[in-house]
Amino acid sequence: MSGSNYGVDPERPTANPGVLSADAEGHVDPAVEFVGDTAHPAGAAAFLRTTQAVRSRAAALLARARAGESEWFTIGNDDALEDTARTVAEVTRDRYAWGPIPYHSRWRHFEAGGVNRVAALDQLLGDVTARQRARAHLDLVLVSVLLDAGAGPDWHYFEATSGQRFTRSEGLGIASFHAFTIGLFSSDPAHPLQADAAGLRALVTDRLGDAFQVSSVNPLVGLAGRATLLRRLGEAMQERPEVFGDDGRPGGLFDALIGPYGPAAPPTAEIAAHDILSLLLESLSGIWPAANAIDSVAADGSDAAIGSGDPALALGDCWRHRAVRGPGLTNGWMPFHKLSQWLTYSMLEPFEWAGVKVRHVEALTALPEYRNGGLLIDSGLIVPRSPAFLQRSWKVGDEFIVEWRALTVALLDEVAARVRRVMELSEEDLPLARVLEGGTWAAGRVMAQRLREGAPPLRIESDGTVF
Repeated sequence: MSGSNYGVDPERPTANPGVLSADAEGHVDPAVEFVGDTAHPAGAAAFLRTTQAVRSRAAALLARARAGESEWFTIGNDDALEDTARTVAEVTRDRYAWGPIPYHSRWRHFEAGGVNRVAALDQLLGDVTARQRARAHLDLVLVSVLLDAGAGPDWHYFEATSGQRFTRSEGLGIASFHAFTIGLFSSDPAHPLQADAAGLRALVTDRLGDAFQVSSVNPLVGLAGRATLLRRLGEAMQERPEVFGDDGRPGGLFDALIGPYGPAAPPTAEIAAHDILSLLLESLSGIWPAANAIDSVAADGSDAAIGSGDPALALGDCWRHRAVRGPGLTNGWMPFHKLSQWLTYSMLEPFEWAGVKVRHVEALTALPEYRNGGLLIDSGLIVPRSPAFLQRSWKVGDEFIVEWRALTVALLDEVAARVRRVMELSEEDLPLARVLEGGTWAAGRVMAQRLREGAPPLRIESDGTVF
């Protein structure tokens, strides 16, 4: 027996990293035993769906930029990093002076205007079990997050019950909340407080637009793209009853992850945050409209190959960058999975409210979008090499945007560490999920408002599914 063939066939050595790590007695390093074979599409796709891949590749691009090797950006010095951290700490203290800092999640938007809409939803749900309540919460938040790309500067939502006007992410969140409560995403009039496969597949763009008060004088960026994404969600859930149940509900994720603990989650039930993300990425990989698939690129890195169309190989929010290095078919791919991670952050609380402990939240990364990334440009931490880069329009897959987002992921880990030092808090007390909420997203909005009346520093063409 040897490490090259694991005693199977000496004439057919393998490239499997677990096998290659085996010692003379066949013992395999547990750290690599279950690493997918990145020479094959399925293994490469699985690797790119990990936050380890996101972080390590983002860090490599940051190191490259600091070495002066990026054609797009330079990186600010230590003073810029410290100033950014102090700005974030100041905003955090202003926003959460008298209470604990919650997770960065969609649930904060449901609290906009001082209205406790979660309590209102729970009242509408009535006397249900913790598991049933968790299913409804997950139904709401998954649909709402998928609708949470940038609204554009000209859209708003007027909430009749509170008499308040909301824009951007808060407006999208509140609009989706009320659309959910009137049963827009349910196929069962007797059970409006749910989202299910049939209801989503039948969603008409105009009905979504009506629910979001869209008109010629109140335009919403990417409305058609948002409706298409929800219809794709319905199709994906219908095809995966083992995850989403026979009726295809997002809340089926709760049962899929907690099922082994029985019908009522006991106090000992616990999951890892990355378990939620992994299940989302594996089961919903086919919903993203971006034609990014691990088998859509030829072995030499060109885009000449025609992918199989297999949704299991779809990568979603994962983009090409010439300087990214990695094993096998993962070479040249920079993953982010921003909406899926935003969704994972937003699912932490429904699991916890149902009595499930969620561990290792720190495995999730910063969210590379226009508020977090805009903060780093506006604070001088990420510096475009040419002022013209801030004037032109970019597409999501352009290398300039891919690198900006990667630098955002890596630098926000560094900013978070500095914020903890400034605020004299430990990582346990102030994990990244709370720094983002405290935090970086709000500071990015404040700086954008001060400099450009709220507009982001970059112009990005969006279909409503990434930004």
